[in-house]
Amino acid sequence: MLIKGHLVKGAVLDDETRCVHYHSEMDRIAIKFYCCDTYFPCYKCHEESGCGAPKVWPKEKFNELAILCGACGHELTVSEYLKCKSECPKCATAFNPGCNLHRYLYFQT
Repeated sequence: MLIKGHLVKGAVLDDETRCVHYHSEMDRIAIKFYCCDTYFPCYKCHEESGCGAPKVWPKEKFNELAILCGACGHELTVSEYLKCKSECPKCATAFNPGCNLHRYLYFQT
């Protein structure tokens, strides 16, 4: 699905990147997976895509764009996302703070 000019793959439900797995009001980011350079709403959507070789973003690449705000389409670097306190730095829309529980699935710790 094309969202704010970016291709987001997976079981996307709406134009703010909510998917069948995570679809609360605050679930509005997509993550570009390091292994396949593709945006997905969540790790479950990525698994279902059949990538087969998931890789997390290495710390030395945290300055690269990898997070898409589903509200405004702003792309954040991994570092910006990890420091943003669950809010888009451009439009101030809230992100789900619960995503931090899955951080290890996306980013090197």
